[in-house]
Amino acid sequence: MPGPDPQEFREDVVAVARRRESGVTIKQVATDFGVSEATLQNWLRQADVEEGNRPGETAADAAEARELKKRIRLLEQENEVLRKAAAYLSQANLKLGGSPK
Repeated sequence: MPGPDPQEFREDVVAVARRRESGVTIKQVATDFGVSEATLQNWLRQADVEEGNRPGETAADAAEARELKKRIRLLEQENEVLRKAAAYLSQANLKLGGSPK
């Protein structure tokens, strides 16, 4: 399966689709550029979102959400390590007969 098309290519195809002459269909533009009609429709929809012409999540919003989710997972993992370390140290302290101060 081929990789994703470069952003510049997508922008060019969207521009051509938007400037197409009357009588030229989206399907014809998509075929000319070797992409599916559904793909071109998705690109047009996302371009409208990016330009603020349509509600939806922009690429920048999506990237920020991905980064925040990664950070949350990392913090949850760190928190779990600290919880386990605290439990271990608490048990070790009880075995040694120490008392908390």
